[in-house]
Amino acid sequence: MDFTYYPNRIALLDGSGQAIAEITFPDLDGNTVDINHTFVDESLRGQGMAGKLMEAAVDQIQSQGKKAVPTCSYAVKWFEKHPEYNKLVK
Repeated sequence: MDFTYYPNRIALLDGSGQAIAEITFPDLDGNTVDINHTFVDESLRGQGMAGKLMEAAVDQIQSQGKKAVPTCSYAVKWFEKHPEYNKLVK
């Protein structure tokens, strides 16, 4: 999967540069981000794309030494299903 990485955003872009899947996690402060949005285009649903975005975001957040506050409903449920990442949640 060729995600495009931005500060506080990871996206999968189509051929015209439009995001067809993305996750955003803006800074709340210098040590904490808010996982506040996930989006997956209908054409990609049912393929585990949102989970792949979450894994990429978690990797990026961990590598920066930050904690996360999940406010997006998908992120909240994802963390409930993946307790191995509880140490990342603030």
